[in-house]
Amino acid sequence: MNPQSVSVEIGGRNITIETGKYAKQADGSVIVRQGDSAVLVTCVAAHVPARFDFLPLTVEYMDRTGGYGKIPGSFPKREGRSNEREILTSRIIDRPIRPLFPKTWRYETQIICTVVSFDTDNETDVLSVCGAAAAAHISDVPLKQPAAAVRIVRHAGMLIVNPTRVQMDEADLNIVVAGTADAVCMVEGGGKEVSEAIMLDAMDLGHAAIKQICAAIDQLRELTGNVAKRAIPEAPKADEAVVARAKEAAGDAVKAALKVRAKHARQDAVKAAKVLAVAAATAGIDDPTLAAAAGVTASDTVDKLAKIAMRTQVINEGVRIDGRATDEIRAIWTEVGVSARAHGSAMFTRGETQVFATVALGVEDDAQRIDYAGTTSMFRRWMLQYNFPPFCTGEASPMRGPKRREIGHGALAHRAIQMVLPTTEQFPYVIRCSADVLESNGSSSMGTVCAGTLALMDAGVPMKAPVAGIAMGLIKEGDEFAVLSDILGDEDHLGDMDFKVTGTTGGITAFQMDTKISGVSRDVMTKALMQAREGRLHILAEMAKTIATHRADLSVWAPRITTIQIKTEKIKDVIGPGGKVIRGLQDKTGCRITVHDDGKIDVASSDPAKSAAAIAMLREITAEAEIGKLYVGVVKRIVDFGAFVEIFPGTDGLVHISHLAKERVNNVTDVVSEGDEVLVRVIDIDRSGKIRLSRKEALED
Repeated sequence: MNPQSVSVEIGGRNITIETGKYAKQADGSVIVRQGDSAVLVTCVAAHVPARFDFLPLTVEYMDRTGGYGKIPGSFPKREGRSNEREILTSRIIDRPIRPLFPKTWRYETQIICTVVSFDTDNETDVLSVCGAAAAAHISDVPLKQPAAAVRIVRHAGMLIVNPTRVQMDEADLNIVVAGTADAVCMVEGGGKEVSEAIMLDAMDLGHAAIKQICAAIDQLRELTGNVAKRAIPEAPKADEAVVARAKEAAGDAVKAALKVRAKHARQDAVKAAKVLAVAAATAGIDDPTLAAAAGVTASDTVDKLAKIAMRTQVINEGVRIDGRATDEIRAIWTEVGVSARAHGSAMFTRGETQVFATVALGVEDDAQRIDYAGTTSMFRRWMLQYNFPPFCTGEASPMRGPKRREIGHGALAHRAIQMVLPTTEQFPYVIRCSADVLESNGSSSMGTVCAGTLALMDAGVPMKAPVAGIAMGLIKEGDEFAVLSDILGDEDHLGDMDFKVTGTTGGITAFQMDTKISGVSRDVMTKALMQAREGRLHILAEMAKTIATHRADLSVWAPRITTIQIKTEKIKDVIGPGGKVIRGLQDKTGCRITVHDDGKIDVASSDPAKSAAAIAMLREITAEAEIGKLYVGVVKRIVDFGAFVEIFPGTDGLVHISHLAKERVNNVTDVVSEGDEVLVRVIDIDRSGKIRLSRKEALED
């Protein structure tokens, strides 16, 4: 293939997609460039179908530190397992691409995005989505149509497509919008309490740019010769007689099962319906192979009946599988102070979803060190970790660390709350929130936002406003649709859209949306967002019944941080040679002492007496002599012409022999000896900082 390229101007800068030069053994490969950022994206699909009954697609995004001129900080000096940024970017690429594959595609497919060059003004996540769609589209993999993604921010009141780093850092809205030429299918991001109208305008602006990029990808496919697509595998045809017997045997049982409100009881009822269907479908079949096939068909038939019944009931009757109305929120109860020793803790329960959150407050040394491409800070002072143990869904399975889903859910909750946290100047603590899902049936990530907010208020963190989250769904049949508030797990699985909105009474702080259909109109999205707002306000009101604002005082177990200011030239005195002085202070007082480059010193301890002792020692070390002031010092050294007296640790001055006493002194040792405590007055400090002391003038007082 001869090298080909297309270019499209987005947000005042060109995005170029090239193919035919690199990684030519892949089924499809492109390199996407914007500015000095470049991502190599490959797509390869196996030619033998896998034995999986699902789409075996894997997406891997990899930052290469060499692409931005850096050597990895790890001991092996090479990139290791995917970090949080790479995992979250892989998810952003996967979510809009996955629905574009045929439902019957069972060939193992892998998309790999490798960052070749990284320019902080041109983010590589949205470029990777465009590259993934382009690599698959120009290959023989039967992608339905190309997709693309752009980043939208609001900077200085203006919506901007694919902004610079400065614009991103200063923006009050930052979202990634992905979709096809037909519709938006994914949104991920957040804002500083932005309105629903602004969010809709940002999505519209993003879709206009997406259409341009998709057109360019289509053009690239034409330039590469419109490679013939592989045949789409046909779904196996069900035996109509078996289907009919299953429907007759289990139809009523399925309808009855969907009226059972409790999750596990409902699942048990559906399983019982499957038993009836399988028994009827396999009756009289002696061949084990045919009987097994009939059993699978019967089980699938029950699943389809359940989906149809659920959707029909919602559209026609406005009643959901647990008996709620479409805009009804499940019962909520909350409590705080659950953990006696945590600095803050809370339990949030909504229906059959329950999250336990704890908050720990720390000092600067507790901040998380991060070393990702594009980060503007090396340390993270706000951390939220989400845990989803198997018992929360009544399962028993191995626990081997957080999966991609847990990383993604935690990042969404982290972003939602971050927007309302105090600045370091307002609250000089490092904050970590740990959220454990104890029960799950519908959006544990939104439960984490609520539980985390309650725990932070219980810890006394002065948040700008409480944050709550709600998961919304959509059932659409033709022109008829229903928006569902606070969806169940089954509604997520059987519905057409899943979107999560978090925010305060003032506006949205985080947003995440995925669709399973070709797209939704602005009218539908407007209704969904406004219904989500009503639900969010209801949840906030329920949370306020337990705790409405942050506590006035911190927990007795939390460290109290007292900040003092010293001159920067005194920092070396506090640190001491090799850190000897500051380590000694910490050992003596039991406090944690952090010295900042601007001369601020944080003293942290849960014991006020220890903090006071540490501050007194710091004041003594950093104190400066004042002319005319009296000090009690210690004679450190005697010379012929006087004595050197230490008035502060590390600070001494000379008492000339003529200033040792009121009367004439012939020998210094006639008046003082080394180790004596003497009262002296500062009589002069020269330009070089040398201090002149007088015992004679001190005695005159």
